[in-house]
This record gives sequence, structure tokens and C-alpha cells, in this order.
Amino acid sequence: MPAPDPEEPVAAGLRLAAGTFTVWPAGLPRTDRVTAGWAMALAPLIGLGLGLAAAAIMAGAILVVSPLLAAALGLGSLAVLTRGLHLDGLADLADGLGSGRPADQALDIMKRSDIGPFGVVTLVFTLLTQAAAAAEAGPAALVLACVTGRLAVTWACVAGVPAARPGGLGAMVAGTVRQSTAITATAAAAAGALVLGLLAGRPLIYPLAVAAGLGAAWAMRAHATRRLGGITGDVLGALVEIAATAALIVCAAAL
Repeated sequence: MPAPDPEEPVAAGLRLAAGTFTVWPAGLPRTDRVTAGWAMALAPLIGLGLGLAAAAIMAGAILVVSPLLAAALGLGSLAVLTRGLHLDGLADLADGLGSGRPADQALDIMKRSDIGPFGVVTLVFTLLTQAAAAAEAGPAALVLACVTGRLAVTWACVAGVPAARPGGLGAMVAGTVRQSTAITATAAAAAGALVLGLLAGRPLIYPLAVAAGLGAAWAMRAHATRRLGGITGDVLGALVEIAATAALIVCAAAL
């Protein structure tokens, strides 16, 4: 029997990442933790594609409408391209943590299909902040925010971070990413941010925005792990939005 192609897990991981983070179907008959690990490691690459698409829509719209409306259209395209899953995860996590219930009850609240008051307020505040910040910072910052949000997921899946439930997306991906892989992905994102900053005449702001996004996501992931016992798919979705929002705020504040 021929040895398996060492590139196969990477290709499968990329397809799984696309299927997990976008509307594009993964097309995989089964998924193991090796493939899941590659998917989480390659998540920032998917974020780059999403960011470029949203930035293109924003850049085109800004020619005919106000920057705020153009930013809203760019963010709306992201919601469509991701099926709104990350926003849904943010709302579910807000409801679960905001309930003040023990971990098992909070997890049950997060599994419900409806959105409670904590989730609604969190979504409104987050989307308003993202739109206002993106309007100030411009399309390039939207690309950076999308990459940073998915990089936060990579770090949330490193070894040592447990899953809150025995099943679900969190259990499949928790602990599947090597720390060295996450560091490599972060270095690549930081290098890209530096190049983007140099082209924009703001060499330090974009790397700082990446750091701020990862820091905000790390704080929320630590809090969610303490309260819930680990990560879930909703936690990962929330981290995407939290990291992206923090990155956009830094880009906008530096103007």
C-alpha cells in the first residue's frame, strides 16, 4: 500500500476551514482531529479571503455612499459569507455568561435557538462599533480584522485548552493546534500587518491592532474557560467577533 500523501491533511484541513468559517461546503466524508487541527491553523488564511471580499465591497461602495454605509455593507457581506455563525456564537455566549448560571445551565442556554436580551444588546453594540470603526479606518483595516479574528480561533485551539462539552465543534478542535504552529501563523499575520502598515504609512498601528485583537480574545477565552470549563463552537465564534472588533478599534483610534 502506498504511503499517504503528506499534503492530504493540509488540503483536507483547508477545505474543512472553508466549510467551517464560510458558506462554502467542506465536502469531506469524515473529519478527524488531525484534519481539524489543520483547519484551525489555516483559519487566518480563510479570514484573509473573507476580508479581501468584504474590503472590495466596502471600497466599491464608498465611491457612491458614505463611509459608514459602505462599512455596513462590507460587514453585511461578511455575515452572508459566514452564514452569521460567528455573530450567533457571540450572542449565545453573551446569553450564557450573562445568565450567571452554573456552567451546565449556561451551556444549555447557549444551545437554545432563540437569542436573549444579553445577546441582542451585545450584537447591536458590536455591530455598531465595528461599522463605526471600519468607516474611520478604511477597507484595509477590515482585512486585518478578519485575519485577526480567525487567528484568535487558532490560539483558542492550542494544546491545553479544554472543551466544555464531550461533543460538538469545541470537542473536535480543542487542543488540536500545536503552539509552534500558532506562533508561525501569528508571525505571518504580523508580517502581513507590517507590510500593510508600511503601504498605508502607518507601520506600527496594524501590528498593534493584531496584538490588541488577540489580547481581547485571550481574555475572553480565559474567562469563558473558567466559567464554562472549556471552549465550544459558540465560544470560538464569539472570539472571532471580539478579536475583529478590538483590531478595528485600534486601527480607528490611531487616525
